[in-house]
Amino acid sequence: MIDRRIKLRHVETFVEIARRGSLKEAARALNLTQPAVSRTLKELEQALGTTLMARNRGGVSLTPQGEVFRQHGDIALAALGQAVRMADQSSAQSGSIAVGALPSVAAHVLPRALMTLAARAPGTQVRVTDGPHGYLVEQLRTGELDIVVGRLGAPDTMRGLSFTQLYTEHVVIAAAAGHPLAGCSHLADLAAHPIIYPSEDAAIRPLVDRQFLAAGISTLPNRTEAISHAFGRSMTLETGTLWLISQGVVANDVAAGHLIVLPVDMSLTAGPVGIMTRAEEDASPIMRLLRSALFRAVDGLNLG
Repeated sequence: MIDRRIKLRHVETFVEIARRGSLKEAARALNLTQPAVSRTLKELEQALGTTLMARNRGGVSLTPQGEVFRQHGDIALAALGQAVRMADQSSAQSGSIAVGALPSVAAHVLPRALMTLAARAPGTQVRVTDGPHGYLVEQLRTGELDIVVGRLGAPDTMRGLSFTQLYTEHVVIAAAAGHPLAGCSHLADLAAHPIIYPSEDAAIRPLVDRQFLAAGISTLPNRTEAISHAFGRSMTLETGTLWLISQGVVANDVAAGHLIVLPVDMSLTAGPVGIMTRAEEDASPIMRLLRSALFRAVDGLNLG
């Protein structure tokens, strides 16, 4: 039986501290004072009879017991959030779903999938959020999102989540149509040219790093780091800058003739794109319909 001294606020406060690694930052996020956050954590540790966090100058770190409690705390909060949303949906005439999509999916696959969903479940309310991998999976883990579609992340980012592969995608080097480097096929020949490189929180960043290191390129003197689709597209079309980006992001522009893809071997950047959900959670009817629609969209685009 759960100790009745443990309240929802204890779990929410602990998870927020663990997520941010700082009592001060957690207090700011929760709109509480730091002493109140510290007191709530102490109450939880006393109720459990164990130490969950070690305080140090750099912030806080989880003890082994804290790691276990965080994993189950994340799942518990996500399940509670889902229960609240399902209760809301059951009293409404139509369902709703919150979808997170990485840029390549948002630009290429998701629009087609949502058209199919609208035909199969008219009146469904869909909220789409895009952004970097780390942000979206954290939103999924905490229950702000119901599903995320995008690149499979590193193992440490997938804790408590399940992944179903839709297709495989690689990174390309895009340029404006008519670019003087249009026929260039050697990565080393591009090293000195202005290029937009994925920022550190992008799922494709470690794969791109690996591709350049394999080619013996350790520095890029004219590199701009960004994950914004709008910025990358504008910069590439207007300034002649090259753009390292997932192929799905630029697929429509390439098909329309606005952008081209340089014939450079980027095979080391290939990786799975798929559906991420919280582990051990039963899918709602709307989520099952969206999953089916996503697979149909991939088949229609011949992504395989």
